[in-house]
Amino acid sequence: MSSRKAARRTVVTGIGVIAPNGTGAEVFWKSTQEGVSFLDRVTREGCEHLPLKVAGEVREFDPGALVEERYLVQTDRFTHFAMAAADLAMDDARLGRADYEGSPFDVGVVTAAGSGGGEFGQRELQRLWGQGSRYVGPYQSIAWFYAASTGQISIRGGFKGPCGVVASDEAGGLDAFAHAARAISRGADAVVVGSAEAPLAPYSVVCQLGYEDLSTSDDPERAYRPFTAEACGFVPAEGGAMLVVEEEAAARRRGARVRAHVAGHAATFTGPSQWERSREGLARAIAGALREADCAPEEIDVVFADALGVPAADRAEALAIADALGAHGRRVPVTAPKTGIGRAYCGGPVLDAAAAVLSIEHGLVPPTPGIFDVCVDLNVVTGRAQPAELRTALVLSRGLMGSNAALVVRGADAPA
Repeated sequence: MSSRKAARRTVVTGIGVIAPNGTGAEVFWKSTQEGVSFLDRVTREGCEHLPLKVAGEVREFDPGALVEERYLVQTDRFTHFAMAAADLAMDDARLGRADYEGSPFDVGVVTAAGSGGGEFGQRELQRLWGQGSRYVGPYQSIAWFYAASTGQISIRGGFKGPCGVVASDEAGGLDAFAHAARAISRGADAVVVGSAEAPLAPYSVVCQLGYEDLSTSDDPERAYRPFTAEACGFVPAEGGAMLVVEEEAAARRRGARVRAHVAGHAATFTGPSQWERSREGLARAIAGALREADCAPEEIDVVFADALGVPAADRAEALAIADALGAHGRRVPVTAPKTGIGRAYCGGPVLDAAAAVLSIEHGLVPPTPGIFDVCVDLNVVTGRAQPAELRTALVLSRGLMGSNAALVVRGADAPA
């Protein structure tokens, strides 16, 4: 690590979650540690006759109660999730306008996005073809855009610091943390970072039907079973998380609670659906993240797995963990809470990162919901949460288009 980076460490001070298993970090963690599954039949209007039958829906979410009307009319559901989660994260970090009003250029926003604003776009396209161009609203030009969440969060919050959006497949949710950490190493004091997705509108679902790895099972208990002999693909989900990360000294000066350190990240690319090749790519990403974090393999206390639910991909991930962590890779507790809520594309690994921070704080490895008959050589935690002394967590993610990423998160008391 460079001396400049070592001098400006990136810490997590706030967590905001909008997920199928709850709104807010506290509710999310309660459901996660209990291993409750929220996968169910798809109920979104217009999806009844589509092949996708099971998903992770955010059903108790009232955007009107969390986002002002003037923003609602010009944004899609995925941005509503992101804006609400950002508010929750800032409240959790106790980061208010008084903290940055005099220096708005010190606060930035970085999000990752995959599906964009499909629901808003579908509505406007229906108006175009059903009624004519005069009935298409002006916000169609921005609401679908993958950068909309970054733009609206920064405008609404008055943030004028380094802003960006990562479009690097599902693993972009972890890559966003690297961009945020880089911004902090270069002088920013805080970054609101994360991702939220809303891929369950009919138009969005139809676009996903081309994914060979999408599960079309109609049984919520069997639709998403990674690391088992019955693995038949993944179940999509909506929602995600936003976190506040800050430069450690700046956070401590304002009296913020340091929840964790963003210690290391690395990413690779191995090509779409090349799951055998993803073994090497993911192992290299893990090794790179460990190197950046100055972390030995045996220091990893828990792994939050990508857990795609495709036999070839699951085997490749198990082998990659063993390649990168050696013998420790077969002993270290491995979990995949997403089996209880689905894969929220770019939002999925951010939810895992939030769960990793909460796991370290509570000394608990959450279970992998609905998984008992593991058939890969990994120490997958099933059934109940496993108490453990946790200092360092490894979060993994792969994308359907071939991206691989690894993130190392250390506890609040981790030495520089």
